[in-house]
Amino acid sequence: MRKNIFIAFLLIIILSLGLRFGFTENKVKGNDQLYKLIEIFSDSLAVIQKEYVDETKIKDLIYGSLKGMLSSLDPHSQFMDPDTYNELKVDTQGKFGGVGIEITLKNGILTVITPIEDTPAWKAGIKANDSIVKINDELTRDMTIAEAVKRLRGKPLEPVNITILRENEKKLLEFRIVRDIIKIKDIKYALILENGVGYIRLTEFRENSMQELNNALSNLSKQGMKALVIDLRNNPGGLLDEAVKVTSRFLERNKLVAYTKGRQKDNDLKFYADSRNPILDLPLAVLINEGSASGSEIVAGALQDYKRAIIIGTKSFGKGSVQTVIPLSDGSALRLTTSHYFTPSGKIIHGKGVIPDIEVIVKEEDAKENEDVEKKDSLKPEKETFKYKQDDQIVRALNVLEAIIFYKQTDKVQLK
Repeated sequence: MRKNIFIAFLLIIILSLGLRFGFTENKVKGNDQLYKLIEIFSDSLAVIQKEYVDETKIKDLIYGSLKGMLSSLDPHSQFMDPDTYNELKVDTQGKFGGVGIEITLKNGILTVITPIEDTPAWKAGIKANDSIVKINDELTRDMTIAEAVKRLRGKPLEPVNITILRENEKKLLEFRIVRDIIKIKDIKYALILENGVGYIRLTEFRENSMQELNNALSNLSKQGMKALVIDLRNNPGGLLDEAVKVTSRFLERNKLVAYTKGRQKDNDLKFYADSRNPILDLPLAVLINEGSASGSEIVAGALQDYKRAIIIGTKSFGKGSVQTVIPLSDGSALRLTTSHYFTPSGKIIHGKGVIPDIEVIVKEEDAKENEDVEKKDSLKPEKETFKYKQDDQIVRALNVLEAIIFYKQTDKVQLK
């Protein structure tokens, strides 16, 4: 039995890794250490099957081993059984039953990247960087991201209890959140603030983000927009190609937007601006905070590198790794980190984040007050709802852009 297990598992290893990463026959044969370690694994598997107190299924043992192997790499790599893999596919549909938070593992702790605006989690008061200690009284200590997502999602109107540890609080916080259908709205606000300064809040990068942004830009231009604030705070990312398209809208064609670098050359990719009609003369300010991640960091990092925009706010989350999903023959899959993102100048995003040009720290009480106002007035017309003068980061962006507009106008007068 041990021999059969060893041969079967060896074949799986050679086929899955060899075909994916291009190991040559000579390299596999020459790796004596690999054979020895696989033999240890097969010995352990055989002992468990024979000696363990309860009868075990070989499939469950293999799946458990693969989960452990992938989780030992980094927080974002994981083995997904067929059910978990199907759950992942739901993410791309833009509508699902859940609480409305983006999560990750940070230093081994299940952490909120950001609550999605206007969702149950956002309304309940969940914040970026909250540590999730329990879900329905179940400790999250050894829970993977996929397992946590599975527990957080469920039928609409069903409650889920979440225990949170917040850095500046001295006690555990309990939240009872009622699940709802999570509908992602890419652009929440698009309006002129004052003195020709436009404002667009982009909440996530999804399939129609670029189209919605173009519509918003067109409408604001008709209203006499002279400068623009792009608000990427609490934007967890989304689709890479949409983030690149958004960045391209404000850069010269063929400018490098971002690139990836991994161990395999096949995973080294470069993304270039390809907009046919880029907006190059519009002063820009981009707002970021600790809830800005992934695609938001690509946009902010590229516009900062080219000095195309002034980045205002606080340091972003620092999630800049690329996960490749590799389907396996039985319907399961590997979600494997294969490379990291870099800004055009070569700065790594992962674990570092984007540092703003102008740091504006919002006091906790001010942030809560702003959120409460938005939640209370969410049914009112846009201009009545949006109390931007209570937001220090928006006010700073407004002041900076107004100064740039004034400078440009003065410069034109002097030239005449």
